[in-house]
Amino acid sequence: MDKPLLKVQNLEICFHREGSVTKPVRSVSFTMDKGERVAIVGESGCGKSLTALSLTRLPPTDRAEVSGEIFFNGREISSSKDFEGIRGKDIAYVFQDPGSSLNPVMRVKDQIAECISEHSRERQRAIILDLLERTGLPDPVRAAEAWPCELSGGQQQRIMLAMALASSPKLLVADEPTTALDVTTQKQVLDLIDELATASGMAVLLITHNLGLVAGHMSRVNVMYAGNVVESGRVQDVLTEPRHPYTCGLLGAVPMLDTPQGAELQDIPGTVPSPDSWPPGCAFAPRCNRATEQCSSEQPPLEQNGERSFCCFNPV
Repeated sequence: MDKPLLKVQNLEICFHREGSVTKPVRSVSFTMDKGERVAIVGESGCGKSLTALSLTRLPPTDRAEVSGEIFFNGREISSSKDFEGIRGKDIAYVFQDPGSSLNPVMRVKDQIAECISEHSRERQRAIILDLLERTGLPDPVRAAEAWPCELSGGQQQRIMLAMALASSPKLLVADEPTTALDVTTQKQVLDLIDELATASGMAVLLITHNLGLVAGHMSRVNVMYAGNVVESGRVQDVLTEPRHPYTCGLLGAVPMLDTPQGAELQDIPGTVPSPDSWPPGCAFAPRCNRATEQCSSEQPPLEQNGERSFCCFNPV
């Protein structure tokens, strides 16, 4: 059996500040196969982005104490040299706000050229135009000469995808890639990522707060809360038969086509606790309508059943 493309085992991220320790990510484990599409879902503050950034020690995780094991393509990644070797080459990133990720004083062609500097100028131009065409820009020549401010949000995100694809990565990390886009453009960007991944065999790790974006695009999902993965499994199984109350809460916040006009969406009472003060026991207990005294004092164990897993004393 082939080894997974990515294996993260017991990942913990600690920040030391003025004598205090903050642990926003606590014992996170998941795997990805080659060419697979996996999502990490949760509210802001649950540790999703930090988990993704730690794969290559991008800031701010380069200043944190990171423990646990990360295996990429069967090899353990542990040293600074290892992280530099896979950063931007084997693992590429697309972030949620392309406007702040692109350099406003550089033309598009020059920004993409930085990703393929090993090639001659003539070869670079051919690669740039090919990348812009592959990512669906209607006029690649014009887009290459444009400044970022001359492009729409959707076009800017396509430029970011072109830059990510320049090194033919084995894994694309898409961290909230559609947050700043309208609904129609969101679908276009997600469909484009699907097409590019299928054509290249590239794996995709999608970071999002919206479970609705996972259906139809991802094969497996990890639901993350307060620095832990609280439920994981095949997307179809998790969406149709969620076991953790937090997963149910996220699903209830997704608008459906059959939702009556004017009806209020369900919300999860309260907010994600601060990493400086995770509550004892199950971190979701203060917001959960199924919580008991046991939930507030004990950490629920991981229940594993085939590809499904969840951490809850009182599952749905």
